[in-house]
Formats: sequence, C-alpha cells, structure tokens
Amino acid sequence: MDFFLGYCAFELYLPGSSSLKDKRAEIKSLLAKVRQKFHVAAAEVSHHDKWQLTGLVVVAVANERKHVEDILEKVIGFVERQTTGEVISRSTEIL
Repeated sequence: MDFFLGYCAFELYLPGSSSLKDKRAEIKSLLAKVRQKFHVAAAEVSHHDKWQLTGLVVVAVANERKHVEDILEKVIGFVERQTTGEVISRSTEIL
C-alpha cells in the first residue's frame, strides 16, 4: 500500500489575545475551520500556557504526493488569511 503523509507546523503570534481563554477561542475556531474545509487532522501542539503564542500542526494523507502538496499549500494560505495574528514560522514536510 502506497501513501504519502504531509504535515505543516505553524507558530503563531496572537497580539490581540489577552488571556488563555481568548487564545483558545480563536485557535479552536481556526482549527475547526481547517478540519472542515480541508478534511485534515489539526491540533494545537505547543505553547499551551502562553497567551499570545501557539504552535499548530496540520496533517494530510493521500495516495498521491501532489495531492498532499496541494492540500497543504491551500491550508497555509487559509491559515495566513484567517488568523488575526502573525505566522512567525512555518515548516512543511512530506513523507
């Protein structure tokens, strides 16, 4: 069985967040939109205790490498447009 797995890890700075509750509300909404729109797995994976910083990972799986690349490209653009904060780092890998 052949398949490709790709992920994109984001680190976001959220200057408008004044509490963990604010941050979680924004991140929960963003992750739900990403999951629904692109049918991928997505989670907050780091900086859980910081108000204005978060680490997110989005994972896609498909039987063609190009399909995984296309999905992740679209996710990147969507996250960059949808977040009220700033993407301070991003890395992508396809296995």
